[in-house]
Amino acid sequence: MTPVLVVIVGPTGTGKSELSLDLAESLAARGQAAEIVNADAMQLYRGMDIGTAKLPVAERRGIPHHLLDVLAVTDEATVANYQRDARAAIAAIAGRGAVPILVGGSGLYISSVVYDFQFPGTDPALRARLEAELAGQGPGALYSRLKAVDPEAAARIGPSNGRRLVRALEVVELTGAPHRAALPGEPVYWRPAVTVGLRMPREELTPRLDSRVEAMWAGGLVEEAERLIPAGIETGVTASRAIGYAQALGQLHGTLTREEAVETTQQFTRRYARRQVSWFKRDPHTRWIDATDADRPEQALRHVDAAT
Repeated sequence: MTPVLVVIVGPTGTGKSELSLDLAESLAARGQAAEIVNADAMQLYRGMDIGTAKLPVAERRGIPHHLLDVLAVTDEATVANYQRDARAAIAAIAGRGAVPILVGGSGLYISSVVYDFQFPGTDPALRARLEAELAGQGPGALYSRLKAVDPEAAARIGPSNGRRLVRALEVVELTGAPHRAALPGEPVYWRPAVTVGLRMPREELTPRLDSRVEAMWAGGLVEEAERLIPAGIETGVTASRAIGYAQALGQLHGTLTREEAVETTQQFTRRYARRQVSWFKRDPHTRWIDATDADRPEQALRHVDAAT
């Protein structure tokens, strides 16, 4: 029997990594091997450790982890490439008879793996033209165009994310259809899966996130960002915009004070957590667990057992 895919989701700061390790150990205790697949887009990058709360190798409890440190900071992370690589890792894990545990907070990345997502191709000439328009006219012009042909995508992306505006317009021109990056109304699973979500009241999560950002600065995030400059982080389309790293680079260049960098990162982190909550709440199949429950691993294991 093919092992079920276990998915652990939830907003940042709720303890997804710890739960994935606890669940893997619980499965191992009864003779079922498990391996973990990363679904945090920023943890794909080598050297981006402190700002992404990436588990050090010494803290992974000997459990195999996949799709960590697979990209250089100059590489562009794409959902389509992630889908391909994550599904290959999951299929290989299941082929070894182990339980694949997909864990992370990047909602679209997770959904692209769990559900039957189809991604339109790309056209290099069209992409180059749109990127030239972005460079020459700014994101506002592209936003106005997208709003006219696909207002739903425009509202979702917003007027300032040039990279996503380019991709949305590319898809519209290639397919003649709206750009959709959300769960379909009735999602179809790629393979049998059970999703466990960690939740926490906002009044408890917010101070935890704020303290986490402070701890990242105290733990050397600015120094880590500085070490990544020679590797090209400032030219990386995705990495340079990562929450925390963009602000640390601003502090290094003197455009932000330490206090401003920390405060801005806290604001963006809180906003990101709210978006994560909204995304994951849309899936009616998620089994929710309170992040502060002492018996989280036992609850998760019961959900896994019920799905097999």
